[in-house]
Amino acid sequence: MKLSIERAVLLKAVAQAQSVVERRNTIPILANVLIEAEGSEVSFRATDLDIEVVDKAAAQVERAGSTTVSAVLLHEIVRKLPDGALVTLADDSAAGRLTVEAGRSNFNLATLPKEDFPVMASSEYASNFAAKAPVLRRLFDKSKFAISTEETRYYLNGVYMHVSESDGGKVLRCVATDGHRLARIDADLPEGAAEMPGVIVPRKTVGELRKLLDDDEMDIAVSVSETKIRFATPDLTLTSKVIDGTFPDYTRVIPQGNSRKMEVDAAEFAQAVDRVATVSSERSRAVKLALDEDRLVLSVNAPDSGAAEEELAVAYGDERLEIGFNAKYLLEIASQVDRENAVFLFNSAGDPTLMREGNDQSAVYVVMPMRV
Repeated sequence: MKLSIERAVLLKAVAQAQSVVERRNTIPILANVLIEAEGSEVSFRATDLDIEVVDKAAAQVERAGSTTVSAVLLHEIVRKLPDGALVTLADDSAAGRLTVEAGRSNFNLATLPKEDFPVMASSEYASNFAAKAPVLRRLFDKSKFAISTEETRYYLNGVYMHVSESDGGKVLRCVATDGHRLARIDADLPEGAAEMPGVIVPRKTVGELRKLLDDDEMDIAVSVSETKIRFATPDLTLTSKVIDGTFPDYTRVIPQGNSRKMEVDAAEFAQAVDRVATVSSERSRAVKLALDEDRLVLSVNAPDSGAAEEELAVAYGDERLEIGFNAKYLLEIASQVDRENAVFLFNSAGDPTLMREGNDQSAVYVVMPMRV
C-alpha cells in the first residue's frame, strides 16, 4: 500500500478514529486503526468492539492495500506535522512497518496484520431514515447532561431514543435521566422512522456522534435495529451497539399538575445561581429559592464557608414558596435554554419541578428538589 494525502484531511480522519479506540486494552489490535486504500480514496476504521467508526477520505493511491497501525501514535505524528504538508503513507508488509513521510520528516511505525482486525458484523436494520444534522444535534445535546454515570443502573447510562406520541401526533424523542433530573426532547418524526424500535444509545456513542453533526446542511442516514444503531454521512459511518436493557417508564416522573408558574430570564437566572453557589459546600451544593410576588431570592448558607444571597425580578403570581435544589443541576438545566425565558412550574417544596423554554413544549426538564 502506498498513498499520498493532505495533512488536514488525514488529521480529521485519524482524530475520529483515535477517539474511539480504548487507551487501556488487553487486545493490542484494538489500539490500531485499519487503513484501507483503493481507487481514489482511503478509509480509516477503528473499534472498541462496542462502537465502530469508518472515515473515508480522498487520497492519491499509488498502490492499493491495507494495514493497521497505532491510532494514537499516528494521530500524534500527523498533529505535529506542519500545516499544508502532503503526507505519504507506505506499507512494507514483509517488514511489518508503515512509513509516514512529510517534507523532511520520516517515521517508521510498527504494524499488526490486518487479518486480526475485528470488523463489526453488519446487522439487518429494522428502520432506516434520514434526519438533518441540527435536529439530531439538538436531541442529543439537550438530553445528554442528564445521563446517569452510575454503572449499576446501566440502563440509564445512555439516551433513550424512540418514537412517542405528543399533542401534535408522533415525534422522535430522546430522554435521559439519572434519577435526580430528567430531560425529554422532541423533534418532528422523520419520514420512515415510525417503525423504529426504541433504543438506548450509550454515553460514549453520544459523545462520538457529536462530531458528525457539526455541518448544518448535512443529512444523516440513521439505521436502527434491536441491537445496533448506525449514523452515516457520505464520508463517515458510526456504528454502535445499544444498551441491552429496558429504560424505565419516564412518563411517571414528569409532573402533570404543577400550577405555580415562575418565568425568568434564563441567562440572568443561570448567572445568579452560579454566583451564590460559589460559597456552597462541595458536598451538598444546595441553593434555596424563595419565591414571592414577582420576586425571587436565591440564597446559600454554608456554615463552613459563609452565606450568599441574590434577588431577581421574575414573573410569579402564586403564593409564597421556598424550595431547595442542587446548584449543579439547576445550572445544567438553565444552560439548555436557547430562548430568552425559562418557565419553572412548581407544586410544593417536596415535589419534582418542571422546566421548559418559554412556551416550547418540545423540550421539558424535570429536577428533584432537595432539603435546605
